[in-house]
Amino acid sequence: MQKANERKIAIIGGGPGGLTLAVILQKYGVKATVYEKSSFQANNQQGGSLDIHSESGQRALQEADLFESFQAVARYDGEDFRLFDKKGKMYLDEIAEDHDSDRPEIDRCVLCEMILQALDPTSIRWNHSLSHVVPLKDDLYELHFENGNVETSNLVIGADGAFSKVRPLLTKAKAEYTGLSMVEVHIKNVAIDHPELASFNRRGKMFALADHKAIIGQLNGDGDIRVYASFQVEQEWLDQSGFLWDQPDIAKQKLLSYFEDWDDSLQNYICLAEGQILPRRIYMLPVGLTWAHRAGVTLIGDAAHLMSPFAGEGVNLAMLDATELALSIVQHNDLSIAVQSYEQKMYAYSGEAAKESYENLQLCFGDQAASRLAALMNQYHQQA
Repeated sequence: MQKANERKIAIIGGGPGGLTLAVILQKYGVKATVYEKSSFQANNQQGGSLDIHSESGQRALQEADLFESFQAVARYDGEDFRLFDKKGKMYLDEIAEDHDSDRPEIDRCVLCEMILQALDPTSIRWNHSLSHVVPLKDDLYELHFENGNVETSNLVIGADGAFSKVRPLLTKAKAEYTGLSMVEVHIKNVAIDHPELASFNRRGKMFALADHKAIIGQLNGDGDIRVYASFQVEQEWLDQSGFLWDQPDIAKQKLLSYFEDWDDSLQNYICLAEGQILPRRIYMLPVGLTWAHRAGVTLIGDAAHLMSPFAGEGVNLAMLDATELALSIVQHNDLSIAVQSYEQKMYAYSGEAAKESYENLQLCFGDQAASRLAALMNQYHQQA
């Protein structure tokens, strides 16, 4: 019988999910080690703004005794939402009241830093990129890292994202391209340098949808807007479309050419961008993915149920997974039974979220996207 406080627990990945899991286990006296591929400095600079949901992400922070710290830095006014079509016709204009939202915003780097501050620094190993895992006898696993280090563990938890190195121990399922590619650009210091755009975007998100494309603007806590120019295209498009990614000014002009018949207020999200341009493809795992339980291995977050960002659930589900798994480990004397109990709960709620995410992606990049999304959101508001 594997008792949690007597066994070595390895968490692969130091994002919000992995860190939350380690902190909650620590709270109950269960030691776990987080192995993170990046350096501390790199981890502290990653990601944009996240909305943290009351029933998942906020619940996790409460269980980690971090909710008051979260409230002190969360942006409750960051839930403003504006929706347009390509001609600038407005379909939704939602203004969030201060501290009147159940999904306040926080920048990913701020969230990770807050959780990390609560974790015993000896519980995390930086610059540990997992190469592969070797199963040994007696449900023991040998972890091989690219820096040459080798560790053993009784429980390996894959919190290592879309292309998890732990997932193949449990399933042959792989992350598949969703049909959506994004080009990310940044607009710096918007309120001071570009007040008209700041007024247009407001304090949260702006969506403009048409022609199986989108311009999405998201205000971050540092005063910058992250912009995602999005396209429903073939997987090879980013490589074959002629963008010169290492020459941002040229790439930006080419990006603008795909939106030449869009309203000037929307083109500004590209025109005013500065610095690096980042292309990315959006991937997903099969909706409702499950696997046969295997003693000593499990998954949380994107490693378990990768989905598109169009349900806003990614980080929230990772933190909810962390909470459910940690509490199950604490509550069950047998580590294998604890993992099985967690997995059954996770399958139920993650399957629903993955289905919603897939349906929303299809809606946002289908015909009459702006009007259809507005109708769906109004329906949600009426039911609330």
